[in-house]
Amino acid sequence: MDQVRIDKWLWAARFFKTRSLAAKEVGAGHVAVNGLKVKPARMVRAGDLLTIRQGFLETSVRVQLISEQRGPAVVARTLYEETEESQAKREQILEERKAMRPHAGQPEQRPDKHERRKIRQFLKKE
Repeated sequence: MDQVRIDKWLWAARFFKTRSLAAKEVGAGHVAVNGLKVKPARMVRAGDLLTIRQGFLETSVRVQLISEQRGPAVVARTLYEETEESQAKREQILEERKAMRPHAGQPEQRPDKHERRKIRQFLKKE
């Protein structure tokens, strides 16, 4: 076996939780093989460059091994190698998002009955 459907491979490599979700994302154009958007039935081979967009992150990986079966996460990580540019870009985006978050922290205790009423009243006004 030197090639496998892209939706099966993405599922086996644990990029998506189910094969149907992988097929849906490929069909929506969120996955590209060697720079071209493809259909879920596209065959992928070792050496192909995949670009996978999940939410705000875009990951570029090079296929190392082919597998149709989903195994443990340790085995799934051996199926691909993420490019250095992709790693640097992902870390930069995560740092930017972390910096944008407000530094409010966790409250010391849960709101009591009266505070919950005030919160509900405030939210109804908006």
